[in-house]
Amino acid sequence: MSTQGKTPRFESKMCTPEELEIRASQLPGVIVFTNGVFDLLHRGHVTYLDQAAQEGDSLIVAVNSDASVKRLGKGDDRPINTQLDRMAVLAALDCVALVTWFEEDTPLNAILASRPAVLVKGGDWAVEKMVGAREVQDWGGRAVSIQFDHQRSTTDTLAKIRRSGDTRA
Repeated sequence: MSTQGKTPRFESKMCTPEELEIRASQLPGVIVFTNGVFDLLHRGHVTYLDQAAQEGDSLIVAVNSDASVKRLGKGDDRPINTQLDRMAVLAALDCVALVTWFEEDTPLNAILASRPAVLVKGGDWAVEKMVGAREVQDWGGRAVSIQFDHQRSTTDTLAKIRRSGDTRA
């Protein structure tokens, strides 16, 4: 029996920004929202995402579009993985209920469209500095900063890879 040609189930967890409001309204329970680049997924990412998901019932992840990543100044070769590939990897995680993207420099429009009860960012973000925190709190939600259990970064991983390929060392 061949399974060739079957669409991966996780792809149903991906949506466009235009679909986000409707798709978010169909999610069960308390909606949690987070965002980021999530370029080379690592242990720090998946730990953080699982912890964020535990703040409610349905986790929405909004990824920076490729153009948005370029504007962040992470390097000329970033993102390493395309927006669609980054979304697919995130959607394949059990803890993630829905994945979308945003073109703007901040995820504010995605936050407003999805109206989460909980807004989550990593421990390097103070609640008062989080984009969308005030809006979420105004409609009765809360903003949470999750401390990192595993200090990892895509930038550091890429630097390590580049150093290992340097034959001058």
